[in-house]
Amino acid sequence: MTKKCGTVALIGAPNAGKSTLTNLLVGAKVSIVTHKVQTTRTRIMGIMMEGDTQIVLVDTPGIFKPKKRLDRAMVSAAWSGTDGADVICLLVDAMTPDKKDTQIIIDALKKEGRKAVLVFNKVDLILREKLLEISAKLWEEGIFTDVFMISSLKGSGIEGFKDFLTEKMPEADHVFESDNISDMPNRLLAAEVTREKLFLNVHEELPYALTVETELWEDFKNGDIKISQIIYVERESQRAIILGDKGERIKRIGRDSRIDLGVIFDTKVHLFLHIKVKENWQNDAERYISIGLNFSS
Repeated sequence: MTKKCGTVALIGAPNAGKSTLTNLLVGAKVSIVTHKVQTTRTRIMGIMMEGDTQIVLVDTPGIFKPKKRLDRAMVSAAWSGTDGADVICLLVDAMTPDKKDTQIIIDALKKEGRKAVLVFNKVDLILREKLLEISAKLWEEGIFTDVFMISSLKGSGIEGFKDFLTEKMPEADHVFESDNISDMPNRLLAAEVTREKLFLNVHEELPYALTVETELWEDFKNGDIKISQIIYVERESQRAIILGDKGERIKRIGRDSRIDLGVIFDTKVHLFLHIKVKENWQNDAERYISIGLNFSS
């Protein structure tokens, strides 16, 4: 059979389900997922194999109206993920299809004369009649070539979507080895997993005031891995929140992250977390480089 290979960019408003869909299609965890918006901060590639077809899925940060430097860098990373893509898929949360952020994306695509595939996610949570009404309204925008209705969480509609993407890929040699699932360096993936656990264990605005970096990675002869990470926060009070009463919260975060990392890397992981207060880390170019963002965006 002839080899095929291409790129599919997944874009959408925050919390549309791009990362959940990416993980489902890849068949492994390559993007972190939480119930909070703007969890994904940088472009992440997941590699999906369908027979002799390799599909490079580009999971992007949610696109919204940016206010801060970090916001601008995230939105810039999202749009850069569409560069050279063979297919652009706009994911829309079926429960909140009228988001202003979704209209911003549609208007931008329209301005650039770009076409996209409309993918409604979480369709299991809405009546079909209502869904068809919303779909017809968005189709009138004139930029969509196809429409799919799926549930990333339940897996419904996924097989037809996979077949469609496979058909659309051009004939080309594979870019990655067939057993690769992501282009993300292990150190960054490990940091992202810990950041996910922080998002799930702390509340309000604190998740957006922190970042995680893998400071040390050591492979042992018996296959074990030692990982040391720094959690940067902006204020001493935030450090206390992450520590929790008698250090219980940071222990729980470390345990949950260590379990996930052990599954991902298929070995025993020794994880050490340290918290540092860096008041202005969101304006520190070095922090942006460490998570794959453009500081000058």
